[in-house]
Amino acid sequence: MIQGKEPGEGGRGRFQPISVDPFIRGFDMQLARPLARSIRLNGFATCLRLEQVYWEILGDMAELNRCSISTLLSHVDREVHLRHGGVRNFSGLVRVVCVVHSLKDAGMDHCGV
Repeated sequence: MIQGKEPGEGGRGRFQPISVDPFIRGFDMQLARPLARSIRLNGFATCLRLEQVYWEILGDMAELNRCSISTLLSHVDREVHLRHGGVRNFSGLVRVVCVVHSLKDAGMDHCGV
């Protein structure tokens, strides 16, 4: 069991036990390493900075769709503009798309999607 501070306690306070350690055995810290990559979104060159784990998920998603990561991200960009008028934080949207994909892949699609 690991110890965590109770919410709202700031820098002081009691520790409460945490029963589920978020660092699973063999956790690879390289997955948290941010990587910037040049991509093309609907013909425009840009740079996107995401952690390695998201690039790996995007690679899997692109492979499932038999396309490149740039093509996949162009689709996301186009659809968010058509359906919602755009988004201020595209990299945040990409992270959420990756998490939702991973949850659906794991059979945990009860997140309102």
